[in-house]
Amino acid sequence: MYFPTNYVWSLSVVATLNNGGYIDEVDRACKPVLLASQNGDDAGTEELYASWAAVADRLVRKAQDDEARGRLIGAGETYYRASLYTSQSERLQSPKWEGRNAAYQKSIDLLLKHVELSGVPLSTVEIPYEGASLPGYLYRAPGSGPHPVVIQWNGLDSTKEMMYYSGFPQMLAERGISTLMVDTPGSGEALRLRGLTARHDTEAWAGAIIDHIEQNAGELGVDPERVGIVGWSLGGYYAPRAAAFEKRLKLAVAWGANHNWAEVQEKRRNREGENPVPHYWDHVKWVWGAADMDEFIEKTKGMHLNGVAEQITVPLLITHGVGDRQISVDYAHQTYEQAVNSPKRELRLFEDPEGGTEHISIDNMPYAAGIIADWVAETFSELASGA
Repeated sequence: MYFPTNYVWSLSVVATLNNGGYIDEVDRACKPVLLASQNGDDAGTEELYASWAAVADRLVRKAQDDEARGRLIGAGETYYRASLYTSQSERLQSPKWEGRNAAYQKSIDLLLKHVELSGVPLSTVEIPYEGASLPGYLYRAPGSGPHPVVIQWNGLDSTKEMMYYSGFPQMLAERGISTLMVDTPGSGEALRLRGLTARHDTEAWAGAIIDHIEQNAGELGVDPERVGIVGWSLGGYYAPRAAAFEKRLKLAVAWGANHNWAEVQEKRRNREGENPVPHYWDHVKWVWGAADMDEFIEKTKGMHLNGVAEQITVPLLITHGVGDRQISVDYAHQTYEQAVNSPKRELRLFEDPEGGTEHISIDNMPYAAGIIADWVAETFSELASGA
């Protein structure tokens, strides 16, 4: 809790530090807005962005100077942190802020400069979807392949860039697994720059992505018979839902359970629990393309796994922090208890003194990510051996 009275702003600080941010730089970005943080989640978010942008812009100037001098390793590392800081502060802005799309595009451009200079095995991907396309990044495992591949999905307010920052695709690659990070409708670039909004029947997204994998397996270097899915936060609903109805998926991970998100909205209307982002109700209406609260509630009434989890017939891992202040750990138990037809279901709870007790274990994220990566690798291996 860098900001003692502001959970939402502090969440971004923790995420940044666990995704490769430098503590001195993060402190320099946050210290000027300590006073503003006391005015609630929504007020002062533009001021917060400006403070983070000042640090990011200083890093960009340093990276550009490094690049001009031929110091490409240093430049690549510095562009990475500039992208990370831009992304985390953009995430906290109102959908109505005029500078939001430009800030988001800046985070993409800086990340791709890092990729270029650092030789990262990442490429951009476009996945056809209902007359449009979903943007993604493919992080390739080393070697010729074909490799198993994990489709990674966002939650309510994250982006494919944040998936990369997390280090999870890099962990999977070390285990011989490629990762296809996708901004699904309602998230990241799909929402911000393409206007694609969310829906509850996420098997539609999964089907489009697997179609693309099957049609381009050779070019992508992946095995279309070994495709899994991992979703964090609201992805803890999105991914299990997809696995229940898209039977080409071979395994699923709910990185933070989200068994009944429709019910969570009623709790938030009653001010129960913490919100994930400032400007919360504006944000969710933006995600679903809803004009008002009634339309939002109507569009999300199907956002639960009751009667759905029972239809999951592949291995399922559910992780959850027992101290999650956004989504109660009770929802993790509900998904586990209902997924009775999964041939290998596991509930992995994180509590003290182990750490990872917060939302999606963001307080100890690399630790939780490594455990998930191990489970994915072991499960693919078991499936290959027929175990």
